[in-house]
This record gives sequence, structure tokens and C-alpha cells, in this order.
Amino acid sequence: MSILIDSHTRVLVQGITGTQARRDVAHCRAYGTQIVCGVTPGRGGSEADGLPVYNTVAAALADHPIDATLVYAPPYAVRDAVLESLAAGIRLAVVLAENVPVHDAVAIRAAAERTGALVVGCNTNGIISPGRCKLGGIGGDLPARVFLPGTVGIVSRSGGMSAELALTLKAGGHGVSTAISMGGDAVPCTPMIRYLQLFDADPGTEAILLFGEPGTPNEQEVARWLGERGPGKPVIAVLAGEFQERYPAGASFGHAAAMIQDAGDTVSAKRTMLAAVGVHVVHRLGELGPLLACLNVTCTPEHA
Repeated sequence: MSILIDSHTRVLVQGITGTQARRDVAHCRAYGTQIVCGVTPGRGGSEADGLPVYNTVAAALADHPIDATLVYAPPYAVRDAVLESLAAGIRLAVVLAENVPVHDAVAIRAAAERTGALVVGCNTNGIISPGRCKLGGIGGDLPARVFLPGTVGIVSRSGGMSAELALTLKAGGHGVSTAISMGGDAVPCTPMIRYLQLFDADPGTEAILLFGEPGTPNEQEVARWLGERGPGKPVIAVLAGEFQERYPAGASFGHAAAMIQDAGDTVSAKRTMLAAVGVHVVHRLGELGPLLACLNVTCTPEHA
């Protein structure tokens, strides 16, 4: 099984007429994702690669049942685009734009919480449930090279590391239930803890693998929740960025959110906190395969 998306998910693309959107949409459709239409204000009544284009989300929903939206709006238009889709009743949005203003991300997160929606991003490269559906650029044009169907759920603060983790799992004979690049911005529209809760409730996920970095309270929130949850599905953590502890606080490296402001933001502190509540903290990707074998996590059929 999977979380958030599956082979039945019907998808709207906001900003479908843009260059990046058309490229990603072509790859998603080739993978089997059910993209049904798009929205670009002022382009209503036209087509994009055979898909109908509407001026508004409401107009698209009048003609099509839609479960999720893939948002390719530019940074300063993201807030309006996402709020429009949430107001229309869509409960899953994936936002790819980087440099969305922080106050806009805060407004989106608040709106999602009010409506019971889930917004992945901002600054995500997408999500994928291997063999079922992918949204965004994750996996590129040939996702099967990296993402095999399986029973390990991935949530990562880095899009590139989502693929790196999946490729490491594949090399060790394991696959992925769903992989989520949650985005590297300072305020994620959905915190990491929420994804872990969804994986924990998914019968098709046997183990949860997270990738963390310095900065933000995401990993600390995960640790507190796991401490309250008690025994359950195994959680494995890979955290990168220990080198930042040798530099002055307040500088971000790579992602905007990767900024140490106090001792609790460091990778060392996060590793200690996660290990204290039973998380399997690994320091090298090569440790993943043997660890999953020890945890008796199901291999992919060809490796069983």
C-alpha cells in the first residue's frame, strides 16, 4: 500500500502551460499518473498536450473529479494558487516552487490545518508511490531506475536524498511504499511528524526512513512523538550536516532551513534525541541494507 497517492489518484496541475510543468507532467503521465486537466489563468479553453486547461480550479472541478493538485505557480503566486485549491475542496497539494515567502508558507500551513488538507512542500521535487503514481519531478523520466515498490516509507528534507535513499534500498533488495520530499524551506507546509504518523498507520509500510538536517524543530517533534507512541514500526534516521557545527551559528548551508540557531538545531543533538527514543540512527548509507535485514523488513519479490 501507500500513503497520500495511489493508482487511482486524479490530479490537477496548476500552471500546466509552463515549461517545467509540461516536462514533469509528461513524465508523470508516462508513469501512469492520472493527470486529468490543468489550470492557467487566462488560458482557459485551450489544451496542454491534449489536456484541457481552465482559468480556475473551481471551473476544473465542475468538469472533473480531482483528488490532488500539483502546483507549478511561481513563488509569489503560490499562496493564492494553493488557497484557491483548498477553498475548492482539494485536500492534497504538492508545491514545487522555491523561495516562497515565509509568511505565505505560514498562511498555507494554517489553511491546510483548518481544512484538514495536506500540502507537501514548498520547495519539494515531489512524491512517489512506486509502480502506482508520482507527482512532480521526483525520479525524473525513468523512476523505476531508482524507486522500487516495497515496504519502506521515506520522508526526506532533501529531494536529492530521497532518490539516494531509494537507490540504496534498491541495492540492498528493498523497496519503497511512498517517498516524500517534504521540502527544504524554513517553514514546511506539513511537518515531518505528520508523514511519520501516516506511515505508522499504513499497513503496507513496515519501516520508516527519514532524512534530516540541521535547523528546524522537525526531528525534535518526531522524537517527542515517538517517545509518546512507544513501541511500533521501526524508524531509521539518516542525518547529514554535522560539519555545520564547526561554523558560526545563523548561516544556512544548502537548504534555507538548514540553519543552526541553538544547540538543539545541530545534527549531533538530533541524533542523540532520536536514538534515546529507539530510532535506529545510521551514519553511512551502507548500513541500511544490513539493518533492514536485521529488522526482518520484507524484501522486494526479486530479492526475497
